[in-house]
Amino acid sequence: MQPTTSEEFANFAQKLELVSERDLDAAWTELGGRNIPVEDLANLLLRREVLTGYQRDRLLRGDQRGYFYGSAKILYQVGAGSFARVYRAVNVNDGAQLAVKVLRSRYTQDAEKCRWFRREGEMGRLVRHPNICAIEDVGQENNSIYITMEFVEGQTLRELVKIRGALDPGRAINLLDQMCAGLEYAHRRGMTHGDIKASNILISSLGQVKLVDFGLARIDADTADKALSNAKTDKGENLRTLDYATLEKLAGMKDDGIRSDVYFLGTMGYMALAGASALVDSRDRAVRADPRRYTSVVPLHTRAPGAPRDFVDVVNRMMLLDPMERYQTVSDARRALEPLLEKYPIGSGITTSDRSVPTPPAGEKGAVAADGLPVIESQPKKARAIMLVETSGRAQQQLKEFFGKLGFRVLLTENPLRALARFSTTPLPADCLVISTQSLGEEAITAFNKLTTDPFYSQVPAILLIGQKQREIATQAVVDERRRVLVTPFHTRDLTSLLEAIIGDGA
Repeated sequence: MQPTTSEEFANFAQKLELVSERDLDAAWTELGGRNIPVEDLANLLLRREVLTGYQRDRLLRGDQRGYFYGSAKILYQVGAGSFARVYRAVNVNDGAQLAVKVLRSRYTQDAEKCRWFRREGEMGRLVRHPNICAIEDVGQENNSIYITMEFVEGQTLRELVKIRGALDPGRAINLLDQMCAGLEYAHRRGMTHGDIKASNILISSLGQVKLVDFGLARIDADTADKALSNAKTDKGENLRTLDYATLEKLAGMKDDGIRSDVYFLGTMGYMALAGASALVDSRDRAVRADPRRYTSVVPLHTRAPGAPRDFVDVVNRMMLLDPMERYQTVSDARRALEPLLEKYPIGSGITTSDRSVPTPPAGEKGAVAADGLPVIESQPKKARAIMLVETSGRAQQQLKEFFGKLGFRVLLTENPLRALARFSTTPLPADCLVISTQSLGEEAITAFNKLTTDPFYSQVPAILLIGQKQREIATQAVVDERRRVLVTPFHTRDLTSLLEAIIGDGA
């Protein structure tokens, strides 16, 4: 039942063990009593960081589930796929950060999909390697099946390439070698991945690769996919993803898990070097099942003419359509990469003998950006980042996707004061601070005005997002050349023009 009074909200949150009596006593004292609007109490607990925006929104709706999965307390949603949602969480026992993958409710009545989801999670618990995202627990909470795993602070290979474009050869070789290391470990234990793709390659802020989702996408196969992939019953034999099944049917090899993993690992090296996918990206099953998707791959040396020939040769062999000509194991591919790791160290760029693209301008040769990626003429000068202050989980996801499409890495926080504290450091954590008034209201205005009135923040570019229903408070915002107000909804060109004006070249 949806709470209508602050007392009901407090009792509801305490019953669910999201707040303590001590937290509530402090809140009642600050608010001067209990006869207050329910939203005031909810927002105060949010500002005090007792609740997250995700928790607050669900409590206000009266949702009784979705806060805990085993020992993991959900903080907010970080992603969603066709068969599962992913949340950031904290272990209530030791405070460790976790990621929680929860099977979508529409699959909970499908016994086969539930069985495969649980099976893959249990198999993942047996695999422990620095380049594989560790699965900690598999269980069921009420009617929801979940998997908890280590949380990786970073981005996927897809996100990295979208922001940076083609990576320098040393960086690409290093990442591919780490992928091979994790997969080599799994293969030796009889476990293939079955769904190697850029969104399943996580890269931590320290540059460490983590493979995720060993075979989990198999549960998203429909009847047509299973027919194509020659899927079998649950007798220890694997279901195949549509992409793998199409490749194997084209090559005339069924259930060729190890060599199929090698092929798709090669496409990761291709993407890192070329800054683009080797295969046509599509969610259309007809496109993914079309053999021409594999026979019409643009040659890597055409996409990346300046890449070292010896590395291109390794990637090309990994991607040969004839599995007998491909590297037969991931270990074979690693051995081929080993001499290249020393020849092309991270940040070295391309050696003179291999370079066929313009060299960096004078003064920039060997320059390295904050994320450790070298700055060369064919790439953006630096990866652009936005820090977004927003408490609504849905709005966070929408804005993150929106800015991501513009090529920005998005840092999230729900607390405007914490954002100001982050921007009091050098170097700045992001190129621009975006504060949303959607749920923060005047608190967002106060933080925004701090930027324009305090000389300490004079160099911090910022945008205040104001909804149509909050236009009246826009007059309270103090703006200048580097701090602007933008009313939603807005057109993409309005935002890009604004970012260019306050950030400068590269926005």
